[in-house]
Amino acid sequence: MCVEGDGCELESCGKSDLVHTLSGAMSPGLKSNADIHPCKPVQKFRASLLKCRSPAAAAGILSFGNVLNYMDRYTVAGVLLDIQKHFTVTDSEAGLLQTVFICSFMVAAPIFGYLGDRFNRKVILSCGIFFWSAVTLSSSFITKEYYWLFVLSRGLVGIGESSYSSISPTIIGDLFTNNTRTMVLSIFYFAIPLGSGLGYILGSSAKHAAGDWHWALRVSPVLGMTAGTLILFCVPEPKRGSADQLGVQLKTRTTWACDMKALAKNRSYVFSSLASAAVSFATGAFGMWIPQYLYRAQVVQKTVTPCTEEPCSIRDSLIFGAITCVTGFLGVLIGAASTRLCRQKTERADPLVCAVSMLGSAIFICFIFVAAKKSIVGAYICIFIGETLLFLNWAITADILMYVVIPTRRATAVALQSFTSHILGDAGSPYLIGLISDALQKSYAHSALWQFLSLGYALMLCPFVIILGGMFFLATASSSWTTETQQRNR
Repeated sequence: MCVEGDGCELESCGKSDLVHTLSGAMSPGLKSNADIHPCKPVQKFRASLLKCRSPAAAAGILSFGNVLNYMDRYTVAGVLLDIQKHFTVTDSEAGLLQTVFICSFMVAAPIFGYLGDRFNRKVILSCGIFFWSAVTLSSSFITKEYYWLFVLSRGLVGIGESSYSSISPTIIGDLFTNNTRTMVLSIFYFAIPLGSGLGYILGSSAKHAAGDWHWALRVSPVLGMTAGTLILFCVPEPKRGSADQLGVQLKTRTTWACDMKALAKNRSYVFSSLASAAVSFATGAFGMWIPQYLYRAQVVQKTVTPCTEEPCSIRDSLIFGAITCVTGFLGVLIGAASTRLCRQKTERADPLVCAVSMLGSAIFICFIFVAAKKSIVGAYICIFIGETLLFLNWAITADILMYVVIPTRRATAVALQSFTSHILGDAGSPYLIGLISDALQKSYAHSALWQFLSLGYALMLCPFVIILGGMFFLATASSSWTTETQQRNR
C-alpha cells in the first residue's frame, strides 16, 4: 500500500510499500489504519504531478521554455521590415530594438544569477516567463506614434527572459552528469537556433495569416504562459550539487564577492566567456539583418520589387528561419558527437572543437557577401554551412562551464557569462551594424544598390569577430584547463 502525504491511500502501490510525501522524500511504508482514507481527486492530481517530476520530463519542459524564449526574441526580426514601415524608422533605429532588449537582459542577468544560487529556481523561472509573456502581448497594441514605448517594451521583455537563461541550465546541471549532461545540454541549447528559426517563421506566418504584423506578437505569450505553468508544477527543485555527489562538500555558502573573485581567477571560464561573446556578436547581428540583406540583394538583382507598404514579403524570413532550425539541429548534433569522440584522445577536446568550428564558420560567412551579389541560392548555401559550424559550440560552451565551476556558484557563473557575452556581443552588434549601414548610405540614400552594399560592408565585421572568438577558444585549450573541482571523469 502507498500513502500520499495527506494520508490518503493511492492505487497501484509498489512492492516496497513506500511513503511518498509532497516534498518528494521517502520513508518506510505505513501500515493500514483507521486514519487512512481513499484519495480525493485533487490529492490524486497532486500525487500524479510528483510522478511526472522525472529528470527527463524536467529537461523536456525546460528545453520547451528555452525554445519559446528565443522564439519570442526573434519574432520581431521576422517582421522587421513591416515594423520599419509602420513606425517609419531607419536601420539604426530598428537595430535599437535588439540592442535595448539585450542591454536589459544582460543587466538583469547577474541579479537573477545571485537569486538562482540562493532561492527556489523554478519559482523564479515561472515568474520570469509570465512577465515577458504579458509584456509581449501588451506591446502588440502600441500605436505608431509611440515607437519609444515599443522599444521600452522590448527592454522589459529582456528582463523577463534573462531570468530563464541565467537559471535553467543550472537545474539541468544538478539533474545530470558526465556524458548524459552533455547530451541533455545539447538538446537544451538546440532550442537557441530552433527557437530563433521558429521566431522568424512564426512572425512571418502570423503576419501573413492575419494580414497584420501585430499578430506576430500575440502567439508566443500564450505558449509562454503554458510553459510557465508546467515549470511551476512539473519541474523538481534538485539539491545543488546532487548530481555531482558534492552535497556534503558544498554546504557552506560563499558570498557573492567571493564567487566573483573565484570566477575572475578561473582562466578557462574567462577565455570561454570571451569566446561566447564573439558568438553572440555574430548571431545577434546576423539574426537581425541577414533577411534584410538578402531582400535588398534580390531588389538589386530585380527578382523582387521594393516594398512600399505593409505587409511586406515573408519569403526571406521563412527561408532563413527554416535554415536556422536545421543548422541548429545539425550543429548541436555534430558538436556533441565530435566532443564525445575527441574526449577519448584529449581532455581539451571541448575548446578545441569550438575553435575549429569558429574558424571554419568565419570562412563561409565571408563567402556569403561574395555569393549574394550574383546568386541568392549560393548565399543560402554559405549561410547553411556557416551557421552549422557556428552553432556547433552552443552546448559545448555550457558544458565547459559546468565542468570548471562548482555547483553552488553555477547560476552566478552562467549569469556573469551571459552578461559578458551580451555586453561585448549582441547588445551592441545589431545597432552597430545598422549605424555603419546608415553612415555608408548617406551619400546615396536613394540607391537600392548602395543600400544593399552598405549593409553588406557593415556585416563584414562579423567574420573578423568570429575569428577572434576562435582565438579565445584556443586560449581556453592552451590554458591550464582550470577546474574548481575534479568531480567529473572525462
